[in-house]
Amino acid sequence: MTGPRLLPPRLALALLLGLLVLAALPLRGLRLDNTPPVYYPPDAPAVVLDRRLRALFPDDASLFVLLEGGDLLAPAGVARIDRAVRAIEALPGVDRVLAVTTVEHIGAAEDGFAVERLLDPANPLPAEAARARVLGDRFAPGLLVSRDGGSVALVVRPRTGLDSLARLRLERGVRAALEAAGLGPRLAALGGDVALDVAEFRSMVRDSAIFIPATTVAGLLLLGWMYRRWLAVAAAVAVMGVAVLVPVAAVVLAGQPYTLVTAMLPPLMAALATALLIHLFNAVAHADHRGHRGAERVRRALAEVERPARYTALTTAAGLASLGTSPMPPVATFGLAAALGVAALYAAAVVLLPAVLARWDRGAWPRRGGLRAVGGAVRALGRLGARRAGWVVAATLAGAAVSVPLIARVEVQTDLYRFFDEGHPLTRATRLIEERLTGVTPLEVLLQAPGRDGLTEPVRLAAIRELQRFAEALPEVARTLSVADLVEEMNWAFHGEDPAARRVPDDRRLVAQYLFVYDGNDLWELADRELAATRVLIHLRVHGSREIGAVIDTLRARLQAHPPADLAWAVGGGGRLFRDQERLLVVGQVRSILAALALILALMALLWRSLGEAVLCMIPNLAPVVLIFAVMGAAGVWLDVATVLIASVAVGIAVDDTIHIYHGYRRRRRRGARPATALARTYRHAGRAVGATTLVLTAQFALLGASRFVPTVEFGLLSAVGLVAALLFDLLFLPALLVLVDRPRASRPV
Repeated sequence: MTGPRLLPPRLALALLLGLLVLAALPLRGLRLDNTPPVYYPPDAPAVVLDRRLRALFPDDASLFVLLEGGDLLAPAGVARIDRAVRAIEALPGVDRVLAVTTVEHIGAAEDGFAVERLLDPANPLPAEAARARVLGDRFAPGLLVSRDGGSVALVVRPRTGLDSLARLRLERGVRAALEAAGLGPRLAALGGDVALDVAEFRSMVRDSAIFIPATTVAGLLLLGWMYRRWLAVAAAVAVMGVAVLVPVAAVVLAGQPYTLVTAMLPPLMAALATALLIHLFNAVAHADHRGHRGAERVRRALAEVERPARYTALTTAAGLASLGTSPMPPVATFGLAAALGVAALYAAAVVLLPAVLARWDRGAWPRRGGLRAVGGAVRALGRLGARRAGWVVAATLAGAAVSVPLIARVEVQTDLYRFFDEGHPLTRATRLIEERLTGVTPLEVLLQAPGRDGLTEPVRLAAIRELQRFAEALPEVARTLSVADLVEEMNWAFHGEDPAARRVPDDRRLVAQYLFVYDGNDLWELADRELAATRVLIHLRVHGSREIGAVIDTLRARLQAHPPADLAWAVGGGGRLFRDQERLLVVGQVRSILAALALILALMALLWRSLGEAVLCMIPNLAPVVLIFAVMGAAGVWLDVATVLIASVAVGIAVDDTIHIYHGYRRRRRRGARPATALARTYRHAGRAVGATTLVLTAQFALLGASRFVPTVEFGLLSAVGLVAALLFDLLFLPALLVLVDRPRASRPV
């Protein structure tokens, strides 16, 4: 009897199926949520500031509803708008709906000024009069009505803390309310933060529904094509199920949401499971072709692959676990859950499955499987690398030099709207809303007075207006709004709507009187009840983190150079949260790559008992990282929340093949084979499996390129590029390196 001991077959089968069932049970508690707050650590400065803002003021997230066609400002149109607004406000999760029938209008009155509805459905105005009143209002044009009066908008504000599923229900409820009010045909666009989150959520769910089964089935079909052993493939279904379900179950048990990032777990784990099964099945087939059958065949196969499989599991888990150092919770969750999935995969494929195969897989493994062509190509490349070692190394170094300027072109930038193509409804809707109305990216400047009633001081209000004028002059800013605007409007109305009076009065007592007699509600969305804190709302026309960051930096520079009187200030809101993602991405990428390389190097040093050999094996595994970033630089692909995973994932996967090849080479050298002979024999056996794993994994990741959702496409195609690069380096550069390093020792016993 040769090789490791096997578990009792029935026990192994029971454990395998039991693990599969246990992994499936927690999935009932899977929480789907891709809203922005889940991407930030709770102690991040932007998050702390946002909590402070939300304690004082309503949420700055919005769902813009753009209506067009017909005379929406005629009495019948206003009545339909009012019916829709009342229905939407009754929906769970809705805080308020801003509309021409709900916002306030400050106008002149006999005793000073009056605060009224902009349009009152109970006292309808003729269409032209309503149009003139709305377009003459200071705040409605550019927010609730287009400047030409042809488009009317509702701005639906959700309650703070809604997850993606609740936002999806909210959007559906809004559509239903519009249909019920007879405004369905008038709906031209749905945009803003809520619509963006819902579009991402729909894409994430759709891609999961399509590509989880697609990548799994593709892997199983390719296994069947290569080995023609359908019983083994059927057993592999359970192994793949464990690999896919365990990390998702870990996400649930950790209390973390299933996000755009963690949605990449199932296709990744299906690919890793396929790769490990190929190495196992290749070893079983090799033992079968040498005349072994039954349990002895499986034991000999395990003797060949168990040790490298154990270390590939450790190194892959280390590469993925390195993502746990990321400050972004979904990225850290992805890495740690994937590492746990790799451990479960090893247990299922290397500990449990062999006993099942030994008991129930009794037939011979065909010699003419789909691996023959792969094996020939692998051996040819290996021979080229060994025979032209100097040229291969020189060409590799030249390629690395060419890659440096391309890598330098990679931009750290996230634009969630770029995740959708030009024809996507969200893209068209956003463009239409920003053309007709305003920008959809929110930013807030929090201003704090020294004490109660501090906002009645004219100097402070004037400083706020100066800040607004500065912001409004920036090309990225669509509009601003503050408590100072409302005070100016009160002063204008109090003075008989004299245009010259549309300013902050110089008398503090007059300001205090205005605010005392004000009997509306809109003011309290901009200032607290103690009149000590206020916010300036800013709508931006830009969506990228870098452009938003430039606006924030400009505002901060202005506030530092020209402080707004004695007001304490801070720039926050949704735009600030999104901008800070750039810093988190950079920090997370650097941490995870360095951690992955350090962990993998340490594990390989333990495996080979030699730091030098570990370094030697690490060199080819830098190739995927270099090539991925070079391709990103050449193609203009940004380092963003979608691509931040790829480098660590590629390193974690690529090192597997290097370990299998170097393990075979080292074992043969220790038996006395010369370098060329050891390489040839290694590539004849392990090389074929290495080529096959890359073929299968590349096919599985390439499937993701069929998605219409850019993050899925980029993750799939760039991962495929990294895997192909890793294969070429393992088949060309690694043998060349081994020949050059081992040549001085070739004449000595090993």
